[in-house]
Order: sequence, then C-alpha cells, then structure tokens
Amino acid sequence: MNIDSIKNGYVIDHIRAGRGMQIYEALHLNDLDCQVAIITNAKSQKMGKKDIIKIDREIPIDIDALGFIDHNITVNIVKDDKIIEKRKLMLPEKVVNIAKCNNPRCITSIEKDLDQIFILTDRENEVYRCKYCEMSLKQHNE
Repeated sequence: MNIDSIKNGYVIDHIRAGRGMQIYEALHLNDLDCQVAIITNAKSQKMGKKDIIKIDREIPIDIDALGFIDHNITVNIVKDDKIIEKRKLMLPEKVVNIAKCNNPRCITSIEKDLDQIFILTDRENEVYRCKYCEMSLKQHNE
C-alpha cells in the first residue's frame, strides 16, 4: 500500500485501532476538499494495531474532541514536508457537543438546541458528568 506524504497538514497518530472513523466524523473531515487518508489496523510495536489519519491541509483541529475520544493520540503538525511539532493530548476538563447525554429526563433530551456539555469529574477513571443532570459518562480506553 502506498499513501503519499503530506506537504502541509496533520498526521493524527497512535489512534486506538477502530477509533479512526469516530475521529473522522467528530472532526467533520468528510466536509473537507482535500486529501484525507484513514489507515486502519496499521501494525504498531507499542499498540499492536493502531489507526492513523493524514490530512493534507491546515485546518482547525478540535484538540478537546481528540483528547476525549482517545487521549493517547499524537497530533503531528507538518509544514513543508517536515514534522515541526508533535502534540500529546490529555483528557479535556470539559467537552461540548462531542458526546450525548443518555438520560431521557435530561434537559438536553427536550431542548434540542442546547449544547451537550460534560465535565471531567474523575481523571483517573476517565469519568465525565453531564453539566445539567450529572449523569455519568465513562470513557472506555481498553
């Protein structure tokens, strides 16, 4: 398989295998008019298998969305065919409109235009709680 290198843009690396499409959708990469490569189940010495996304354009990247989906991701920023910066992610303190509250009694189930906001309440166990009803949402990074 041959996938071209990118001149200016991003390589989102160390994505847990199977989460590449979730990131593709969360970042709305289908709306871009540039090359986007999704590599799934790539061999990795550290992880066994991983996904990789290459974006051949400089765009705003929602670091909070990436950190929420998988905080072990590395974002490589590429300029003139060279990686100029590597960003390690962490769990964000707050996420907006990335996850949906599953509580049918939550105000967000009734008010459709209300932002879905989750606050990190337990970093060690990766637990977020809905800002409105406090329903917990645990991230599964297994």
